[in-house]
Amino acid sequence: MPINDFKAIATFAKAVELGSIRQAALAQGVTPQAAGQTIAQLEQRLGVRLLHRTTRSLSLTEEGQRLLENTLPALAALDRALVLAKESKDEIAGPLRIVGPKSSFGAILMPLLDEFCRAHPGIQPDVQLDDAIGNWVLDRVDVGFRLGASASEGVIGRQLFPIQMIVCATPDYLKAYGTPSTLDDLATHRCSVFRHPVTGKVSPWYLTVDGKLEHRQMSPAFATNDTDLEAQAVLAGQAIGQLANFLAAPHIRAGRLVPVLLQHVSAHTGLHLYYGSRSAMPRRVRAFLDLAFARLHDCSDYVLADKELAQFEARSKRTRRTR
Repeated sequence: MPINDFKAIATFAKAVELGSIRQAALAQGVTPQAAGQTIAQLEQRLGVRLLHRTTRSLSLTEEGQRLLENTLPALAALDRALVLAKESKDEIAGPLRIVGPKSSFGAILMPLLDEFCRAHPGIQPDVQLDDAIGNWVLDRVDVGFRLGASASEGVIGRQLFPIQMIVCATPDYLKAYGTPSTLDDLATHRCSVFRHPVTGKVSPWYLTVDGKLEHRQMSPAFATNDTDLEAQAVLAGQAIGQLANFLAAPHIRAGRLVPVLLQHVSAHTGLHLYYGSRSAMPRRVRAFLDLAFARLHDCSDYVLADKELAQFEARSKRTRRTR
């Protein structure tokens, strides 16, 4: 049924309910002339008279009575559906569709989801982790996390924290193979590399050289398309690797990994949070965005501060002098 017919029937029903076309017009925010014309056009389309009108009152015709009885349940159901839609916008419950990178992101996302779901048990997370970037609209995404810029148009992005790429190895590895003091020293080391799971290409190491970002292809002693496995290989002492800060920072602080070549740490990209316009955003999505930004923006759990890096660099120099 055309939307104009719904509007006309709703106006007709409201006029009967309030006993006046004028009152129905006020209730619907239109002029009495417009409301009267709407009902008249409905009568014309149906070819029957629905109301007996006088200057003081109105009453239903037989046809009007039947129309009202047959349409009131549908109008009530439509009103209820509209109310539920409005309430769902303000409710922190329901499905929450999240996309993010597959590589090592689960360990960052799960604590966030756990906190959010414990606070709001009605939330139903639907998480798709994939290193490929899909279509934001077709995939019906509420919140997206990406390393670097999003390829989707019409979305808003905020950086949560920089991705520091840190060359590191275990103490035992450095004892066995030595600590590199220059990039050229890496030629004699067992280096790990990451093979992109979508393109199959081997990623270079991203290094800061004289203040500029430089890409270097390393001769791999260990290659994998899984960043978690690469981190495990480095932790096992199989290789020296360039790991992202959110993987390496806890192990560096615990002494399980030693950062080297700190003058070449790069932060050429970052972890970003993406979402659509906040103006028509369901409350559950807005609440999750606020929590994600509060917990992850420049989070010290994942980012090594300049002061920390300087301390590790000084410690590394002292170690080299004593050998």
